[in-house]
Amino acid sequence: MKYIKDTLEGKTILITGGAGFIGSNLAFYFQNHHPKTQVIVFDKFRDSNTFPGGNPTSLGHFKNLIGFEGKIIVGDIHNPNDLRTIANLEFDYVFHQAAISDTTVLDQELVMQINHKAFLNILDIAMSKQAVMVYASSAGTYGNSPAPNTVGIGEKPENIYGFSKLQMDESVRKILKNNPKAPIVGLRYFNVYGEREFYKGKTASMILQLALQVLENKKVKLFEFGEQKRDFIYIEDVIQANLKAMNASKGGIYNVGYGKARSYNDIIKCLELEFGKFEVSYIKNPYKFFQNHTQADIKDTISDLGYQPQYDLESGIRNYLKEIKTIYEGLN
Repeated sequence: MKYIKDTLEGKTILITGGAGFIGSNLAFYFQNHHPKTQVIVFDKFRDSNTFPGGNPTSLGHFKNLIGFEGKIIVGDIHNPNDLRTIANLEFDYVFHQAAISDTTVLDQELVMQINHKAFLNILDIAMSKQAVMVYASSAGTYGNSPAPNTVGIGEKPENIYGFSKLQMDESVRKILKNNPKAPIVGLRYFNVYGEREFYKGKTASMILQLALQVLENKKVKLFEFGEQKRDFIYIEDVIQANLKAMNASKGGIYNVGYGKARSYNDIIKCLELEFGKFEVSYIKNPYKFFQNHTQADIKDTISDLGYQPQYDLESGIRNYLKEIKTIYEGLN
């Protein structure tokens, strides 16, 4: 689906974290629907290093970009030399997706350096070029505040990841206070799932993880008792929000979700429609911090950006199943 009328002919689009889940989907969206644009992917890519929890220090993976025909630059947003490379580029739009998104990382200095400080450096570069900045914020900014979650209310993050994203938003708010029309839009993603998330590993969505468990064992495990609720948002709707943000009439920070909370047990019901009945067991939750209920208030996203989510949980999972089955076949 094409979300904007502008052809973007002759425009240059920079995507940081472009080998990751959302970044690579953006790259292919522009390649497929706006072929007369120049798309530049900037990504650190992964190496052999992992965080203490075992997850890779970079979620960028070359397989997410197989078939991509644009320009690829290997670089780290935390590296001054690589930032100079970005500063020497000419671009009209930047989609800033690069970050430490692993919520189990406890190194507060590192998370703040990469998520907040590096963002400010890239924002300065974008503003110097009068480029539009669309960046990834997070529902993690709300912590365990009561749902529905509204921008500006209950912003009490429970981990350093959520705090770093809130600091990004606070920095943008200071700019917008003096210049409301500054072309800077922050998108607070809720629980995103869909194609090209496989290389997130343990941080991939529960929809993918549960579906693969079903295909492998015909049984799954959930934290007691599966009634924790999330606002699950399919990748196609996230892409839509990013595209609509390109043409925002003013800067701002917006929630990106479906606007309705669904339980993990609802995911089970969706998967049973495809795979038939399977065993579900419930286990103790070992995490001290665990959001029990998130739900995006998307009124402003709808009114200001023209965003209209197209995929509820049932239709999003149906759309995703083809790739999930392909992933499973590749693992076996």
